[in-house]
Amino acid sequence: MSQLPISAEGICIQGYEGSFHQVAARHFFGKQVKVIPCASFRQLIKQTLDSTVSAGAVMAIENSIAGSILPNYNLLQKANLKVVGEVYLSISQNLLVNRGVSLSDIKEVHSHPMAILQCLDFLESHPYKLIETEDTALSAKYVHQHKSKHIAAIASKLAAELFDLEILVPDIQTQKNNITRFLILQRTKDAKPIVGADKASIYFQTDHSKGILAKVLTEVAKTGINLSKLQSMPIPGSHFKYGFYADMEFDQLKQFENMMNKIESLTNNVKLFGIYKKGKLVKG
Repeated sequence: MSQLPISAEGICIQGYEGSFHQVAARHFFGKQVKVIPCASFRQLIKQTLDSTVSAGAVMAIENSIAGSILPNYNLLQKANLKVVGEVYLSISQNLLVNRGVSLSDIKEVHSHPMAILQCLDFLESHPYKLIETEDTALSAKYVHQHKSKHIAAIASKLAAELFDLEILVPDIQTQKNNITRFLILQRTKDAKPIVGADKASIYFQTDHSKGILAKVLTEVAKTGINLSKLQSMPIPGSHFKYGFYADMEFDQLKQFENMMNKIESLTNNVKLFGIYKKGKLVKG
């Protein structure tokens, strides 16, 4: 459970109630957390920065199949927010129907395009018309509202609970090892040091001298830090120059502080996104 207080203002999520963002929020903050749906990640950042609206946010940053959500790194770079936690959510896609509906009754399956792609092996074994929608949870809500026995949705177990739907077939995703990593964000001025922190996320740039990145990575390795992720991103407005987003795991905070001192002369435009506790894998 989170060290962070659950505020009456709630936590921003991308998507709608019943989405996997809400599932991640519940795992981190508890089932009673109030969520504030946002139509886009850009809106999520804007709402999170407003202290009159929210206490923080849950934002997807990468997926084990699709890779990093690169635009979200750019949003974080510009926002005055801190990463204060993370959740690794095992994504379970389920075929949801109104109660009493059988597989043979279904004529249409509604869901977000990504969810449909994730479940194509199952879907192509049935003669269903596939309808792409804005959101998995909204698809579940649509099935509930229309009470049709000919329409199904692909969505989360939570969506089934919220909209009183039956899980006709669970875990229909083709790749069973489908994990999304979510970051927990707070406004920088509200973020407090995390007790037991053992992970940090940073951004840095280097010049184009020969072997400079290798020198940075060597200094990181010397301090005993595990570089769990390194993501290159073009520097906006530059001529094919790159910055790097890095996730680093350590046993003691002093290790990380020593490493930051070591690479200071080798890097520039360094930004610390947050120091927090490594997330555990939970079931969606």
